[in-house]
Amino acid sequence: MTQHSSRSAVLQTVIGAGTLLLGCLLAYGATSISSEAGYGGVGPNFFPWVVAVVLVICGVLCVVHARTGGFRDLEEGSGDESAHWKGFIWVSAGLLLNAMLITTLGFILSCALCFVLAVRGFKSAEDKLDLSPKAWIKDLLIGVAVAAPVFWMFTQLLAINLPGLTNTGWL
Repeated sequence: MTQHSSRSAVLQTVIGAGTLLLGCLLAYGATSISSEAGYGGVGPNFFPWVVAVVLVICGVLCVVHARTGGFRDLEEGSGDESAHWKGFIWVSAGLLLNAMLITTLGFILSCALCFVLAVRGFKSAEDKLDLSPKAWIKDLLIGVAVAAPVFWMFTQLLAINLPGLTNTGWL
């Protein structure tokens, strides 16, 4: 086994173990969710349990594959040798600001902001970062066009409360 393949096997094992751990943590969290059957005969803990079981199965399979020769037929990565930290920072800022501002700005605007910053991160990774006002406005409008129907579907059709800018359920 070469040094590259042994390092690769270790990293693949770590990914599998991390997936397994995440599944176990989700299963542990699902134990605290009520199992009382609701609409359709399933309780609120049904989907967390499904996701937890799938993650545990995937984690075990990843570890088994990594320990018995590595991921089969794995193509060589097409990306850079190192991470693109500027893009990571843009996307992370979008996610963190979304989480911080969702109750202040409401779902639509905070998700649109997240979209705008995520686009900056992905464009940055492609060396196509455009910081012009036109690009910011275009991406903001696209973000609103994506987030608004999702918000309306949840609040108006499914009667699920999401943080809004107003109490009307439309913004």
